[in-house]
Amino acid sequence: MKTIFWISLFVFSLLTLLFLIVSFASKKIETPEYKVIQTYGEVEVRLYSKMVVAKTKLTGNSFDNQGSKGFRTIANYIFGANEKNEKIAMTSPVVMSMGDTASMYFVMPKAYALAELPKPNSPNVEITEENQKTMAVIGFGGYATDKKIELFRQKLESVLGKNMVKTKGPFLFMGYNAPWDFINRRNEVAIELE
Repeated sequence: MKTIFWISLFVFSLLTLLFLIVSFASKKIETPEYKVIQTYGEVEVRLYSKMVVAKTKLTGNSFDNQGSKGFRTIANYIFGANEKNEKIAMTSPVVMSMGDTASMYFVMPKAYALAELPKPNSPNVEITEENQKTMAVIGFGGYATDKKIELFRQKLESVLGKNMVKTKGPFLFMGYNAPWDFINRRNEVAIELE
Protein backbone atom coordinates (compact mmCIF):
# COMPACT_ATOMS: atom_id res chain seq x y z
CA MET A 1 0.00 0.00 0.00
CA LYS A 2 2.85 2.41 0.84
CA THR A 3 4.50 1.64 -2.51
CA ILE A 4 1.35 2.61 -4.44
CA PHE A 5 1.11 5.84 -2.45
CA TRP A 6 4.74 6.81 -3.21
CA ILE A 7 4.43 5.89 -6.90
CA SER A 8 1.22 7.93 -7.17
CA LEU A 9 2.84 10.87 -5.41
CA PHE A 10 5.87 10.66 -7.71
CA VAL A 11 3.70 10.53 -10.87
CA PHE A 12 1.54 13.43 -9.64
CA SER A 13 4.66 15.51 -8.85
CA LEU A 14 6.18 14.71 -12.24
CA LEU A 15 2.99 15.70 -14.08
CA THR A 16 2.72 18.93 -12.07
CA LEU A 17 6.32 19.80 -12.93
CA LEU A 18 5.70 19.03 -16.60
CA PHE A 19 2.61 21.30 -16.68
CA LEU A 20 4.59 24.13 -15.03
CA ILE A 21 7.43 23.80 -17.54
CA VAL A 22 5.02 23.81 -20.50
CA SER A 23 3.15 26.75 -18.98
CA PHE A 24 6.28 28.87 -18.60
CA ALA A 25 7.64 27.80 -22.01
CA SER A 26 4.46 29.05 -23.71
CA LYS A 27 5.12 32.58 -22.45
CA LYS A 28 7.51 33.04 -25.39
CA ILE A 29 4.59 33.16 -27.86
CA GLU A 30 4.51 36.28 -30.06
CA THR A 31 1.91 38.93 -29.19
CA PRO A 32 0.83 42.08 -31.09
CA GLU A 33 2.74 45.27 -30.48
CA TYR A 34 0.99 48.10 -28.69
CA LYS A 35 1.80 51.26 -26.78
CA VAL A 36 -0.04 52.23 -23.58
CA ILE A 37 -1.07 55.87 -24.05
CA GLN A 38 -3.26 56.38 -20.97
CA THR A 39 -4.67 54.57 -17.96
CA TYR A 40 -7.89 54.86 -15.96
CA GLY A 41 -7.15 52.78 -12.88
CA GLU A 42 -7.02 49.16 -14.05
CA VAL A 43 -8.03 50.10 -17.63
CA GLU A 44 -5.28 50.70 -20.19
CA VAL A 45 -5.77 52.69 -23.38
CA ARG A 46 -3.52 51.08 -25.99
CA LEU A 47 -2.51 52.00 -29.51
CA TYR A 48 -2.20 48.81 -31.57
CA SER A 49 -0.27 48.65 -34.83
CA LYS A 50 -1.88 47.31 -38.00
CA MET A 51 -1.92 43.50 -38.00
CA VAL A 52 -2.71 40.61 -40.34
CA VAL A 53 -5.24 38.12 -38.99
CA ALA A 54 -6.85 34.78 -39.85
CA LYS A 55 -10.56 35.19 -39.05
CA THR A 56 -13.67 33.05 -38.94
CA LYS A 57 -17.32 34.00 -38.42
CA LEU A 58 -19.23 32.50 -35.50
CA THR A 59 -22.93 31.73 -35.19
CA GLY A 60 -23.21 33.35 -31.77
CA ASN A 61 -21.30 35.58 -29.36
CA SER A 62 -21.12 33.15 -26.43
CA PHE A 63 -17.52 32.25 -25.60
CA ASP A 64 -18.71 29.16 -23.74
CA ASN A 65 -20.62 27.88 -26.80
CA GLN A 66 -18.54 29.20 -29.72
CA GLY A 67 -14.96 29.58 -28.43
CA SER A 68 -13.79 26.03 -29.09
CA LYS A 69 -15.40 25.86 -32.54
CA GLY A 70 -13.84 29.15 -33.65
CA PHE A 71 -10.46 28.17 -32.23
CA ARG A 72 -10.44 24.80 -34.04
CA THR A 73 -11.42 26.39 -37.36
CA ILE A 74 -8.50 28.83 -37.32
CA ALA A 75 -6.08 26.40 -35.67
CA ASN A 76 -6.60 23.99 -38.58
CA TYR A 77 -5.40 26.75 -40.92
CA ILE A 78 -2.20 27.47 -39.00
CA PHE A 79 -1.52 23.76 -38.46
CA GLY A 80 -1.31 23.26 -42.24
CA ALA A 81 -4.85 23.25 -43.71
CA ASN A 82 -3.83 25.73 -46.40
CA GLU A 83 -2.77 25.62 -50.06
CA LYS A 84 0.92 25.14 -49.16
CA ASN A 85 0.36 22.72 -46.24
CA GLU A 86 2.46 25.27 -44.33
CA LYS A 87 2.52 25.37 -40.56
CA ILE A 88 2.32 28.91 -39.15
CA ALA A 89 3.50 29.72 -35.63
CA MET A 90 0.82 30.18 -32.98
CA THR A 91 0.52 33.68 -31.53
CA SER A 92 -1.61 35.11 -28.77
CA PRO A 93 -4.10 36.40 -27.96
CA VAL A 94 -6.99 34.61 -29.62
CA VAL A 95 -9.50 37.42 -30.19
CA MET A 96 -13.28 37.01 -30.18
CA SER A 97 -15.49 39.85 -31.37
CA MET A 98 -18.66 39.66 -29.29
CA GLY A 99 -21.00 41.88 -31.30
CA ASP A 100 -24.21 41.01 -33.12
CA THR A 101 -22.07 39.34 -35.79
CA ALA A 102 -19.47 37.44 -33.79
CA SER A 103 -16.09 36.33 -35.10
CA MET A 104 -12.77 34.99 -33.86
CA TYR A 105 -9.28 35.66 -35.13
CA PHE A 106 -5.63 34.82 -34.58
CA VAL A 107 -3.03 37.50 -35.22
CA MET A 108 -0.51 36.20 -37.74
CA PRO A 109 3.22 36.35 -36.93
CA LYS A 110 4.88 39.69 -37.77
CA ALA A 111 7.14 37.92 -40.27
CA TYR A 112 4.19 37.55 -42.69
CA ALA A 113 2.74 40.25 -44.92
CA LEU A 114 -0.86 39.75 -46.05
CA ALA A 115 0.19 38.62 -49.56
CA GLU A 116 2.69 36.08 -48.19
CA LEU A 117 0.22 33.95 -46.25
CA PRO A 118 -1.08 30.78 -47.92
CA LYS A 119 -4.73 30.60 -48.94
CA PRO A 120 -6.87 28.68 -46.42
CA ASN A 121 -8.38 25.36 -47.51
CA SER A 122 -11.55 26.18 -45.57
CA PRO A 123 -13.99 28.76 -46.97
CA ASN A 124 -14.71 29.64 -43.32
CA VAL A 125 -11.25 31.21 -42.80
CA GLU A 126 -10.45 34.65 -44.18
CA ILE A 127 -7.02 36.32 -44.19
CA THR A 128 -7.39 40.06 -43.70
CA GLU A 129 -5.85 43.14 -42.08
CA GLU A 130 -6.94 44.93 -38.94
CA ASN A 131 -6.09 48.63 -39.15
CA GLN A 132 -4.18 50.49 -36.46
CA LYS A 133 -6.60 51.19 -33.62
CA THR A 134 -6.86 52.59 -30.13
CA MET A 135 -8.39 50.15 -27.64
CA ALA A 136 -9.46 50.38 -24.00
CA VAL A 137 -8.52 47.12 -22.23
CA ILE A 138 -9.19 45.56 -18.84
CA GLY A 139 -7.58 42.30 -17.75
CA PHE A 140 -8.48 39.36 -15.52
CA GLY A 141 -6.94 36.03 -14.55
CA GLY A 142 -8.14 32.45 -14.33
CA TYR A 143 -10.18 30.60 -16.91
CA ALA A 144 -12.59 32.67 -19.03
CA THR A 145 -16.34 32.07 -19.04
CA ASP A 146 -19.25 34.07 -20.41
CA LYS A 147 -20.05 35.16 -16.85
CA LYS A 148 -16.51 36.47 -16.17
CA ILE A 149 -16.27 38.14 -19.58
CA GLU A 150 -19.57 39.92 -18.96
CA LEU A 151 -18.47 41.04 -15.48
CA PHE A 152 -15.31 42.65 -16.88
CA ARG A 153 -17.19 44.06 -19.89
CA GLN A 154 -19.45 45.87 -17.42
CA LYS A 155 -16.45 47.11 -15.41
CA LEU A 156 -14.77 48.40 -18.56
CA GLU A 157 -17.98 50.06 -19.74
CA SER A 158 -18.43 51.70 -16.32
CA VAL A 159 -14.88 53.11 -16.19
CA LEU A 160 -15.14 54.48 -19.73
CA GLY A 161 -18.57 55.99 -19.01
CA LYS A 162 -17.32 57.74 -15.86
CA ASN A 163 -14.45 59.23 -17.85
CA MET A 164 -16.68 60.16 -20.82
CA VAL A 165 -14.59 58.08 -23.23
CA LYS A 166 -16.44 57.34 -26.49
CA THR A 167 -16.26 53.87 -28.00
CA LYS A 168 -17.18 52.23 -31.28
CA GLY A 169 -17.80 48.70 -32.40
CA PRO A 170 -18.30 45.55 -30.35
CA PHE A 171 -16.50 44.41 -27.23
CA LEU A 172 -13.69 41.92 -27.75
CA PHE A 173 -12.45 39.07 -25.60
CA MET A 174 -8.71 38.32 -25.81
CA GLY A 175 -7.35 35.07 -24.38
CA TYR A 176 -3.60 34.56 -24.10
CA ASN A 177 -3.18 31.04 -22.71
CA ALA A 178 -3.38 27.44 -23.79
CA PRO A 179 -5.92 25.33 -21.85
CA TRP A 180 -3.12 23.55 -19.96
CA ASP A 181 -1.70 26.81 -18.56
CA PHE A 182 -2.94 26.59 -14.99
CA ILE A 183 -1.09 29.57 -13.50
CA ASN A 184 -0.61 33.18 -14.54
CA ARG A 185 -3.52 33.07 -16.97
CA ARG A 186 -4.14 36.31 -18.87
CA ASN A 187 -7.50 37.38 -20.31
CA GLU A 188 -8.69 40.78 -21.44
CA VAL A 189 -11.88 42.53 -22.49
CA ALA A 190 -11.41 45.41 -24.91
CA ILE A 191 -13.29 47.90 -27.07
CA GLU A 192 -12.14 50.30 -29.77
CA LEU A 193 -12.21 54.03 -28.98
CA GLU A 194 -13.39 56.81 -31.27
